[in-house]
Amino acid sequence: MIRKLLFTLAILPFAVVTPLLEVSPTHVFNPDWPGHARLHNVWQLITHCALAAYMGWLVWLRGREREACAVALIVIGGFLAAYVLSPLYGGSMSHSDGIPLTFAAQGAVIVMVAAATILGWLLASSGKRDPA
Repeated sequence: MIRKLLFTLAILPFAVVTPLLEVSPTHVFNPDWPGHARLHNVWQLITHCALAAYMGWLVWLRGREREACAVALIVIGGFLAAYVLSPLYGGSMSHSDGIPLTFAAQGAVIVMVAAATILGWLLASSGKRDPA
């Protein structure tokens, strides 16, 4: 049971917290963002929420923790890779007006690294294969 709770805690950043923060005037409803960027943002939010629901089903009802952890690590790894690579494509953790989200950016990265660590530990410490 503790493993299932740890898994659930680890996916909350992209399953719940990010959508709550981004369906707001700073992201989804930001008039300064091109409509195409907002479409991609909503697509990402819907995809991540759907994946989180699927992974929750895998863990809580099917006992397939390893598979769910692997998928969750892909989602979180995608965020961390985007953050690290952001200088190459002009990405930032700033508002549209250029004000940096220094604390929020550091907090988001710390939370995602912690979630990846939990998921990595769950994956590595799972001594058996998921049932087929």
